[in-house]
Amino acid sequence: MLFVLGLWGLDRGGMWRDEAVTFQVARRTVPEIWRLLHGVDAVHGLYYLLMHVLLVPHPGEVLLRLPSVCAAAVTAGLIGALGARLVRPRVGLWAGLLYAVTPMAGHYAQEGRSYALVAAGATGATLLLVRAVAAGGRLWWTYGTVLGVTCWLHELAVLLLVAHAATLALARVSGSVWRGWGRAAVVVVLTLLPMVAVSHAQSAQVAWLRAPTPERAEGLLRAFLGPTPGVYWTCLAFAVVGTTRLVGRRGEVTCAGVALPLAVLPPVVLMLVSQLSPLYVDRYVLYALAGAPLLVAVGADRVAEALRRLLPSPHLTLAGVVAIALALGHQLPLLRQDRLAGHRPDDLGAVAAVAGRQLRPGDPVLFLPSHARNTALTYPAGFRGTRDVALAVGASASGTLYGTEVGPDALRRRLARLDRVWVIAERYMVNGADPPRSPTERLKLTVLNQEFALAEETVRNRSTVRLYVRRTLAADNPLAAHGPLAMRSPVSPAARPRPERW
Repeated sequence: MLFVLGLWGLDRGGMWRDEAVTFQVARRTVPEIWRLLHGVDAVHGLYYLLMHVLLVPHPGEVLLRLPSVCAAAVTAGLIGALGARLVRPRVGLWAGLLYAVTPMAGHYAQEGRSYALVAAGATGATLLLVRAVAAGGRLWWTYGTVLGVTCWLHELAVLLLVAHAATLALARVSGSVWRGWGRAAVVVVLTLLPMVAVSHAQSAQVAWLRAPTPERAEGLLRAFLGPTPGVYWTCLAFAVVGTTRLVGRRGEVTCAGVALPLAVLPPVVLMLVSQLSPLYVDRYVLYALAGAPLLVAVGADRVAEALRRLLPSPHLTLAGVVAIALALGHQLPLLRQDRLAGHRPDDLGAVAAVAGRQLRPGDPVLFLPSHARNTALTYPAGFRGTRDVALAVGASASGTLYGTEVGPDALRRRLARLDRVWVIAERYMVNGADPPRSPTERLKLTVLNQEFALAEETVRNRSTVRLYVRRTLAADNPLAAHGPLAMRSPVSPAARPRPERW
């Protein structure tokens, strides 16, 4: 089901900035990607290399997102396998379907980023943990390999070890099981240390994060169980019932003993750590979502057992499927809205379309701040033939995400020769909501405010396409610079978005 839902609206017609980074980085050569990772985005290195294999021969938005769709569908299947193995087939069926209709799972199934793949790897590692305990330890190295690769897709998946340790503790497993798991865990951590060292040196990428609040924690809980009130409270009630059998017989892994630590511990640990050094974003713990439908399904199974005298088992199974279908229908407006490009934080395709209509070959373009250049890197057709005023060295050649720019003095000289300039800007920059720290970015704002006047503006989400003309020219004839003026759009203050990060 999730594969079908994932394909629905997959071609939104526009990428937002994180997807755009995947798209433009993955199309570089392997040496260029390797050079980039030394300075930025090392945490996504393996994912970029995997996407390079797919996108270099056949670049496109659908193919960019298709691996996430497939990974999300695999995750739903693995959740079903966990429920069937730990309880009974109908629990697996319900849990897999619940994951498939959860809007959070559907959202990241349509993201051209690594998070759905991480969720699939983490769920696969959890299933291998359960099988390894039952098999007496013959699968520990397979478990360690799967978890190690998953952590290299995103290093915060290492928090899965905390959840798995809690599962083993609740199961009261033997010393030999602890030793087998411990060896695998140590190997995973040791192989991840180079990534940790490099990404720590790149920690400025997450400087925009803030410590999570209780409201953020409540928001994550609602995202896990269902964002609409009816679905949320129903699933919460079933989940509470599902936690009643955390501990089974000695050495027995229970469904609740797997699901509750998986759903709770990685987010809680990351939120606690983030009180000291902010690292928390909900997508970093997407893999923990797998525990929620398992808890809900096992709780529903307990209720179904109590009703077994009233309805035969096949009817109870069908009733659960019908209830999930009703939940899907209840959340369908959210799913439909999520498939609109405008529902993402920004839509670079829409910005590029505006640029394609208004810019002409030879027109000077200024990106404010420099990471707004992501639009031109992702959709170069809209900027074909234009002149990038501030660019010194391109993104690929400089081993950076957005290229390097000239210094303030050189930029001032370049702008002094212009009577008009197009500006592709983040709205928070031109609104003065957050003064830039970079001398070059401050120079851009200073020259535009002092020497140029705004002639045209088109706003698209957080971005704006503006035409500035030199004040002397605008005073003589504000229409002479570029034909008839477009209607100006009011610009309201917006929360500062962040440059590409983890």
